[in-house]
Amino acid sequence: MKIKLDENLPAGLAGLLATHDHDIQTVPEEKLAGAKDPAVWDAAQRESRFLITQDLDFSDLRRFKPGTHHGLLLVRLRTPTRRALLERVRLVFETEDVSSWAGCFVVATEHKLRIRRPAPPTPSPGGN
Repeated sequence: MKIKLDENLPAGLAGLLATHDHDIQTVPEEKLAGAKDPAVWDAAQRESRFLITQDLDFSDLRRFKPGTHHGLLLVRLRTPTRRALLERVRLVFETEDVSSWAGCFVVATEHKLRIRRPAPPTPSPGGN
């Protein structure tokens, strides 16, 4: 899976996900640290990458409607320490079928995972 990690995530997350054979790029590595959210989003979409972030600016389901992008994981922990973030994302990637999340809007909290998948295509009138 091609993933872009936002700058608000621990640097160690890149190595952790790379050990699971994911292609990881980070916002700081791409010289996008401090860039506005649209620049980060555009880079992720241009590169067909799944974005992982804690940034609530990416929480609007209407703006980031499933099926209109390459995928988004919003990590929302009550106490987002580096250790807690690493552990939660590690657990999600080890226990879930993340490869099926292309185009999905996913929110991970301490105990829940909500996955909004793209709506199935509507059949055309008259069949076929």
